[in-house]
Amino acid sequence: MMSTAVTTSHDAGLNGGAPTAITPATALDRAGIRPIDDYLNLGEAEIYERIQEAKQKLGERVVILGHHYQRDDVICHADLTGDSFKLSQQASARHNADYIVFCGVHFMAESADILSGDHQQVILPDLAAGCSMADMARLEQVETAWEQLQELGLTSLMPITYMNSAANIKAFCGRHEGVVCTSSNAAPLFDWALKRREKLFFFPDEHLGRNTGVKFGIPLDQMVVWDPRQELGGNTEEQLKNARIVLWKGFCSVHGRFQARHVDDRRAEYPGIKILVHPECRYEVVSKSDLNGSTEFIIKTIAEAPAGSKWAVGTELNLVNRLAKRHTDKFVTLLAPDLCMCATMFRIAPENLLWSLENLAEGNVVNQIKVDEETARWAKIALDRMLAIQ
Repeated sequence: MMSTAVTTSHDAGLNGGAPTAITPATALDRAGIRPIDDYLNLGEAEIYERIQEAKQKLGERVVILGHHYQRDDVICHADLTGDSFKLSQQASARHNADYIVFCGVHFMAESADILSGDHQQVILPDLAAGCSMADMARLEQVETAWEQLQELGLTSLMPITYMNSAANIKAFCGRHEGVVCTSSNAAPLFDWALKRREKLFFFPDEHLGRNTGVKFGIPLDQMVVWDPRQELGGNTEEQLKNARIVLWKGFCSVHGRFQARHVDDRRAEYPGIKILVHPECRYEVVSKSDLNGSTEFIIKTIAEAPAGSKWAVGTELNLVNRLAKRHTDKFVTLLAPDLCMCATMFRIAPENLLWSLENLAEGNVVNQIKVDEETARWAKIALDRMLAIQ
């Protein structure tokens, strides 16, 4: 079997792009591996049919995962849909699957590899499908910040990383008795952490951290933002010592673009409309909304809403459009009509999926995401700690 397995290094800056993939320079020149260029000019119908044929040929040896934010022409081929961690768990339980093809972004594929069996290989159809938020917290930056906080005497500090982070950041939390959280379980994990430490160090999404802190009853003036580009994160020693939560300066490039004015505009446009947003949105947006919660919470809320109800949803465009098509008895619209889909998630196109599957069907493993053993071990400790708390 031929393989273009990759390892990864997360060296993007605060506003950097996708994690760098290190691939053998001659990998695509090897005999037997189909080049991606052969797929770029195929018609939609042919791509669809060939994906279905490749899936049939591979059978139970492959499972295709589709994140909720994935485009419709890819999600239609998914065996499982959901959020990133749920998908990784479900895929690892598919013991007959040798290949896990993750139609999501880089950190999701890393999590799938950490949780998968030794015989399973995780494939990311396009290595450029990264996450801007995850890239905003590099390991060396987090380690530097941690050392500076320790030097100030802030040793009763619990690191918590959001699921939307690189494997080496999760491993950092594992090594320092910290934990991973999702958007749905952040509040109980804050409770767990603050019973063990005086302060929380939360990364990489400042908005989720702030909104969760408010839910937990922590005043805004007891939260500070750590900007890795500035000395002491842009704070004074007194501010850091008085804070209960140190928030990393990071954000989702989709959810971070929703503004409080969008809530006002939708309420004026559609009297009686309910505002439902993701907690990765800014505090000003969440505080003006009627409801906020994880992607799964948003999907469940719309599904259970009464017929005739009206909803403006502050999350990724593909999901909102899918909810509107699925629930025609309700009015569902995007909170801000001028905002777009997750651009990095959108990089995974049907062409990439077909290329991955046909190569796999011919015994060629392409774009494998493999987390090194030491990083995977500590990251799994942080993930297992989260699961034990829930």
